[in-house]
Amino acid sequence: MRIFKLASVVICIASLLSCNNQNKKKSEDTAMVTVKTNEEIVLDKSVVKLKEVLGSLKYADSFPRNITKGQKEWNVVGVRDWCSGFWPGVLWYAYEYSNDEVLKAGAEKFTEPLKTIAYTPADNHDVGFMVYCSYGNGYRLTGNEEYKKILLAAADTLATLYSPKVGTILSWPNMKHEFKYNTIIDNMMNLELLFWAAKNGGDKKLYDMAVSHADVSMKRLVRPDYSIYHVTCFDEKTGEFIEGKTHQGYADESMWARGQGWGIYGFAMSYRETGKEEYLATAQKLADHFIERLPEDGIPYWDFDDPKIPNAPKDASAAGVVACGMLELSEQLKDEKLKEKYLNAAKDLITRLSSDEYLSGNTNDALLLHSTGHFPNNSEIDVPIIYADYYFMEALLRLRKIESKNI
Repeated sequence: MRIFKLASVVICIASLLSCNNQNKKKSEDTAMVTVKTNEEIVLDKSVVKLKEVLGSLKYADSFPRNITKGQKEWNVVGVRDWCSGFWPGVLWYAYEYSNDEVLKAGAEKFTEPLKTIAYTPADNHDVGFMVYCSYGNGYRLTGNEEYKKILLAAADTLATLYSPKVGTILSWPNMKHEFKYNTIIDNMMNLELLFWAAKNGGDKKLYDMAVSHADVSMKRLVRPDYSIYHVTCFDEKTGEFIEGKTHQGYADESMWARGQGWGIYGFAMSYRETGKEEYLATAQKLADHFIERLPEDGIPYWDFDDPKIPNAPKDASAAGVVACGMLELSEQLKDEKLKEKYLNAAKDLITRLSSDEYLSGNTNDALLLHSTGHFPNNSEIDVPIIYADYYFMEALLRLRKIESKNI
């Protein structure tokens, strides 16, 4: 009888220990599920907000661009505005994170009207921004073959602006009276459409065009100190370089913040697509120069050389573009210390943009405050701008993927 009772006690104790271990494991598993990174917390809030804003936008051919100070809702633009692709791109990113079918349907709805860009003559280099940010993200996430056809057509349309004599894509055809044959640093971002098309069924010459454009941009747009001109002007007949200018910056020789971002991201992406070491080295030096000149609060002024600093406006959009570029750069480098350097620089920018100072919250329908579009033209100064939200969402998602790999 004693043996039986002792055995029963042992069984009970073992059962209790087993239950405790199981409960502990369940508790640990639950903790692992519920603990979120800072970027996931921001993404969660952004998804909720984007769904609400999506429900308030009635017309698929009207795209958010900016929000006037004191107003809550987006000012919208038409299909041919250079910013038209960013809103559907934001929705695609929100869908990528949330897997929410409402956001997917919204992304599809606002992507569809941009099809016309691929099949009408190009009047600027922004074909890439308009189509790759919308259809490009859509194809990446859905594999929709119709999207692929439109992307290939858009690449061919963009290529019509290429000049073999100059070796670059003409950026602003309608501004040749002011800048002659012009190429701007923003255009580096649109090369991704050409690179993508060349390896996905498009003409292989698209790759050569993109490489030539990057080579000439590296030689003419990048200054010796690794700041960047916004615009370079060429003689269209001879291909001869004439001068560098900074149209949207403070002065021709000043360092326009967003232009530096386009350069960092554009050359890092070009290295990814080509393996050309000079692109990687250029991206690093551009990034280093940006980091060296950052103000103490870690967010760039619209132009690093504005004499009114510290009473000059900031540019959250530049910070978002640079964060994406730094993450791209970090992923391409093999040296662990360098990878960590640019990863940490990107994290710092994302953290600062995720603060109460820059997140819009309930202020208006945007995600971010304090961007600057075209200061010399007195346009979009210290307001929310859609491409700031786009690159902010991209940076959050990219950082989340990188951190998940390192767990």
